[in-house]
Amino acid sequence: MAEIAQPVTRPLGQAVSLICRDGVVLHAHIWPARGDAIARVIINPATGVLARYYHYYADFLAGEGFEVLTYDYRGIGLSRPVDLRGCGYRWRDWGEQDFDAALRFMSGREPALPMMVVGHSIGGYLPGLSPEVRRIDRMLTIGAQYAWWGDYAAGYRLQLFWRWHVVMPVLTAIYGYFPGRKLGWLEDLPAGVANEWSFRGQRMERTHPADERDDVLARFAAVTAPILAVYVTDDDIGTAAAIRRTLSYYRNAERIEASLAPSFYGLEAIGHFSLFHSRHASGFWKDTLRWLKEGVNPWDKPA
Repeated sequence: MAEIAQPVTRPLGQAVSLICRDGVVLHAHIWPARGDAIARVIINPATGVLARYYHYYADFLAGEGFEVLTYDYRGIGLSRPVDLRGCGYRWRDWGEQDFDAALRFMSGREPALPMMVVGHSIGGYLPGLSPEVRRIDRMLTIGAQYAWWGDYAAGYRLQLFWRWHVVMPVLTAIYGYFPGRKLGWLEDLPAGVANEWSFRGQRMERTHPADERDDVLARFAAVTAPILAVYVTDDDIGTAAAIRRTLSYYRNAERIEASLAPSFYGLEAIGHFSLFHSRHASGFWKDTLRWLKEGVNPWDKPA
């Protein structure tokens, strides 16, 4: 008789709550280090991606001695209100409020340990918005960008412009939020988040009120933690141009770029989202440990 494959059980962390400065409560999970803890890690999701997608990677890091925090931004997953319409949540709130709450929370746990951030897509841009950025010791970003359409891969630019900068704002206006689930694109998004994405320009600070822009730029400039910015060569969103545009704001940090071709891991494609899938545990995940543990770029050879 053939053996019946058993379903893979999603790892479970310890549920905790994060309290933002504006009073919003976020749902999060802590993954205590197994064995002696060597550092703390905050995992910042991509836009419209549930925190639970990163739970496999969080569990992997916990097994390597890291104290890990995963969390859903306001308006997403477990941090979604009953009604997204009229909630007023904005993309920049995810950095100024939500990541800031995560950073302050983790600062109270094992305070002698280094503080790491792993940021996927918008999650690698958000740290620069927190007033507490000086607490970060090292960052790993994957496809980190803030979605200016001019940085999309040339062969996909019109398609992506149509999807995210025409269809998304139209549907957001109709529904009062972006119904990503109905389309099978992303999770639903608050209108403020969707519109900041849709109408983002070349200069990210221009999405902030004029009297706040200097302060925003100063926060990014206050980041002195080394950043290893990984971009995948077949990523049509997180292109080299998009990565460099984001890195330019972290002007006082040591910034290292790592170009990663799918062939590096014997694959035909990787794209923008798949590196946090558990099939990458023995490849990409294992390689990230060299940066998180030792500050060594494992992809320092041309891909």
